[in-house]
Amino acid sequence: MAAKSILDMTARELGLYMKKHGYPEYRSKQVFDWIYKGTASFEDMKNLPQQLIGLLNENFITGIPRIVKKKASSIDGTEKFLVGFHDGSMVECVYLIYKHGRTVCVSSQVGCRMGCSFCASTRGGLVRNLSSGEMTGQVLAVQRDTKTRISNIVIMGSGEPLDNFENTLRFIRQVSSREGLNIGLRGITVSTCGLVPEMKRLAEERLPITLSISLHAACDKTRMRLMPAAKKYKINEIIECCRCYIERTGRRITFEYALIEGINNRPEDAVKLSALLKGMLCNVNLIPVNPVGGTGYKQPGPDNVKRFKDILQKRGISVTIRREMGRDIAGACGQLRAGYINGKKL
Repeated sequence: MAAKSILDMTARELGLYMKKHGYPEYRSKQVFDWIYKGTASFEDMKNLPQQLIGLLNENFITGIPRIVKKKASSIDGTEKFLVGFHDGSMVECVYLIYKHGRTVCVSSQVGCRMGCSFCASTRGGLVRNLSSGEMTGQVLAVQRDTKTRISNIVIMGSGEPLDNFENTLRFIRQVSSREGLNIGLRGITVSTCGLVPEMKRLAEERLPITLSISLHAACDKTRMRLMPAAKKYKINEIIECCRCYIERTGRRITFEYALIEGINNRPEDAVKLSALLKGMLCNVNLIPVNPVGGTGYKQPGPDNVKRFKDILQKRGISVTIRREMGRDIAGACGQLRAGYINGKKL
């Protein structure tokens, strides 16, 4: 089977390919119409001539990954999928049901090299980047299985999206295009641990997406303890970059803050955080840290979480406490375990 995924092409690129091989460019739209409806085989594309189907089979795969395993939460209806690609590597993605629509949390890399101590995805390091088509394929596989229309995408699964910048940007453009899934840019969120050069590049694109920053501390010393990337990019650099992003896009920034008992959950931490973010168009998303084996990290109690939230609110900071979904199936923030290749778990 050919290894090149047709999902790695744009409609225009496929149209030019069709033209080069003697077919009208509109055939590309027909192909993508089928694929974006979840058709995983060229043979099932009934309005294509057999000769074209043969050409496509010789040179491409549709790119919709197979579902290797699925787990469903008994609490909130969240579903976690392990999907497999043509080279044997696998990633996890999560289907979440909200009042405002259906969301897929997609992975951007097989594994991750950021090394955040509270996150399972980084164990085993980075195996490889995912292509834009492999990211799109996760959405299509979930849509096909759940028989629902996805309205929102969060790029918060395994990997650091901005460490795979070109493919992440291409993915965003593809799924938001009319020829793709036609998902509104305001329904797409990109999460990053704070890669400053790539954040600046993203700001220059002026896309009205939501940028989510994994902050998790209000001082560099604590942040470096939790996140190796903090040794390279200091908090003040990240905050300055966020202000630039807001100016360029007009979009509110989300700051993710995993509350960890005894490390970053004291009242003085909340005071420092509120001073750091004062006057910024932003929201703080508090996440009582989720259990990941071997970290030793513990969630603060509900009273502590509420006190932290109240301190921020009294100082004028918009704040929410994340409703953790899929925790019972290890599908919540920080729990996705990437690191599969050739069918084996690293």
